[in-house]
Amino acid sequence: MPPAIRQRPGVILAVAIVLQVGIISAQVNTARGMPLIESLTFGAFSEVQRLTSNGVDGLLNLWNNYAALQHVQAENETLRRTMQEMQVQLQQERALAQRTESLRRLLELRDRAGLQTAAAEVIAAGASPDFRTLTIDKGASDGLDRDMAVISPAGVVGRVILSSPLASKVQLIIDRNAAVGALIERTRAQGLVLGLGNATLQMEYVPGTADVKPGDLVVTSGIDGIYPKGFVIGTVDLVDRGPGTFHAITVVPSVDFSRLEEVLVVLTPPAGREVPPDAEAKP
Repeated sequence: MPPAIRQRPGVILAVAIVLQVGIISAQVNTARGMPLIESLTFGAFSEVQRLTSNGVDGLLNLWNNYAALQHVQAENETLRRTMQEMQVQLQQERALAQRTESLRRLLELRDRAGLQTAAAEVIAAGASPDFRTLTIDKGASDGLDRDMAVISPAGVVGRVILSSPLASKVQLIIDRNAAVGALIERTRAQGLVLGLGNATLQMEYVPGTADVKPGDLVVTSGIDGIYPKGFVIGTVDLVDRGPGTFHAITVVPSVDFSRLEEVLVVLTPPAGREVPPDAEAKP
């Protein structure tokens, strides 16, 4: 016997005991008549199989959940794109409806005024706050000329001050160099509306004895030879009666100049205004 084995009697004894137990277990049956060793081996392998099966099922469930989540995310992305497209389409339809309504009001204004007019679209606004102007897409080739009145469904806009073949520059009535002959519609008191370069107007030369109240409507008088009579300029906001001969009246324009998109240019000269000899020869 090798020396290493002789030096380890405990190991030999343990191996002998294990072998003896194994032999005895192989001969011992369980209560169900199955050899004990076979029962133990079956139980151990069945537990391994159970754990393996549970692990595989867990992986399959995890994969299925991941695949379902990916599908849901794809559906959400599709819905998000569809919603964005619908929102853009809705905005386009709203803009078209607003433009249609604006054109309808222009046509109604032209019919009510009984004047020869040309519809124009605003294509630019003046960059300088000292000169309140805008540019429209109609010019001399459309019959536009200097000092033609420009109006909108809300009221008076201004007058043409420069005209090229395809475009025109319009001076707004709020420009500090603009003036419009005006009167108080309720009492027919006359005066002159001047631009201040900001969002308000000043009506001057109204006699201090005239009846003027906040809320009174201010309209064109036609005496300036540019604007036809009776078009709305704005509404009286403040009346300063003061010690002077005339009222100092603040007027709020009826037109929102920051939102102008379409206007009408009055081609028919006001009554009393002399028509240039070559007017009929122009386009």
